[in-house]
Amino acid sequence: MKLIFVSLLVLSSYFSLYAQTNSGNFPVGTGKPGANEAVATFSEGCFWHAEIVFQSLAGVRDAVSGYSGGNNTSPTYEKVASGATGHAETVQVYYDPSKISYETLVKAFFASQDPTSLNRQGNDVGTEYRSIAFYRDAKEKKILESEIKRLTDLKIFKNKIVTEVLPFKKFYPAESYHQEYIHNNPNSSYVRNVSIPDFIKFKSKFKTQYKN
Repeated sequence: MKLIFVSLLVLSSYFSLYAQTNSGNFPVGTGKPGANEAVATFSEGCFWHAEIVFQSLAGVRDAVSGYSGGNNTSPTYEKVASGATGHAETVQVYYDPSKISYETLVKAFFASQDPTSLNRQGNDVGTEYRSIAFYRDAKEKKILESEIKRLTDLKIFKNKIVTEVLPFKKFYPAESYHQEYIHNNPNSSYVRNVSIPDFIKFKSKFKTQYKN
């Protein structure tokens, strides 16, 4: 009986999240920077997915979709999709470190993807979908390496984590139509069948403070 009750509770929470998200309740960013804002940069597959993941977290002002990790100085969606630029789809996360820590962002990063999947997330395949965590200083690098070690030691994932840990160099914002894509295109088949279910799955398992 207890197992049935717990199962029903989990299903109830899941469908509640689905109803909220499916009704257009998508987290969006704001354009005005905070006075003591910090920045973090992550690649974890499709940037539409990563954008709403980080924007859902309390303390995050905005997550901007873009490109990073390569050498091309004028990346476009088409160029990056070709695999020739070396860039990955990336989000630049603007947050208030007094409200959310870099450690929490890193945990959310690993919880919202499969970091053992090389050059792909789900059906999105190619080097532009690879997993990368960019660091800006030695402290961030240590946090990233410690989290990978923790997840590895606990055997959270069946396979080896292949996330690249790289020094941040340059971020290129993506085209305007990619920004807030899920909010602006809730009826897209990709959004409804991939992005929203992935987001719901993330929120159902990652326990933290979310925006109302």
